[in-house]
Amino acid sequence: MLVVVGLGADYVHQDLAGRGRGVSLAEAYPRERGKGTELLAERFSSSGLAGWTLSPPGPWSVQGGRLKAVLPNVKQEKALAYFGSEEWQDYSVDLDVCGMRGADKGVVVRVDGTEGVGVDLRGDGYDDVLLYHNSQQLGKSAAPNQNGRWHHLRIEARGARYQVFVNGALKINYDDQANSRPAGRLALAAYTGGKGQCEVLYDNVVVRALH
Repeated sequence: MLVVVGLGADYVHQDLAGRGRGVSLAEAYPRERGKGTELLAERFSSSGLAGWTLSPPGPWSVQGGRLKAVLPNVKQEKALAYFGSEEWQDYSVDLDVCGMRGADKGVVVRVDGTEGVGVDLRGDGYDDVLLYHNSQQLGKSAAPNQNGRWHHLRIEARGARYQVFVNGALKINYDDQANSRPAGRLALAAYTGGKGQCEVLYDNVVVRALH
C-alpha cells in the first residue's frame, strides 16, 4: 500500500493483488502539485458519484474506491462518465487507469454535446496511445501498457495545443490550428472496440485549470 500526500489532502493508492501498482499523480508530476485552480479531485471514496453523468449508467459502479466499467462482449459498445462544464477551456486531466479486459481505455476532453477530443490508451497487442476527434486521428505514439497494471495519463488542453503524457513521458504534442474544440467538459471512456471486450478501472482523477 502506498500513501501519497499531495493536492492538499492525503489519499491511499492500493495495489491490486498481483496486478501491479498505479502511478500516483504526486509521483509522476510533482511540479504540477498546487498549480492552477483545482476543478475536480475525485478519489471515488463514495458510491454516490455526485456531479457525474453516466451514459448509460448500467456499466458503471464504484468498487473498492475505484470507478469500474464493464461492457458486454459485443464489438463497438461504449459508455461514458461525464463531469464538468461545457465552459471549461484550458485545463489538465490527470488520472490512473487499469484495463482488465479489452484494449481501449481513456478520456475525452473539451466535450461539447457529444463531440470532444479523445485520448485512447490501447493495450492488449496495440500498445499505443491515440489522439482523435470523431473518426479523425490527430496523433499516435507507441506506449506499452499491459492489462492488469495501473498506468498514469495526463492530458493538457491549452489553447490550440494538446499534449498527452503516459506514465510521465510526453507521447503526443498536437496543435489544432483551427482550435475547433475550444471548450467543454471531460468524459471517462469505456469502449469494447474491435476486441469486443472492456473492463476498466479509473482512480485519482484530478482536473486543474491552466493559465
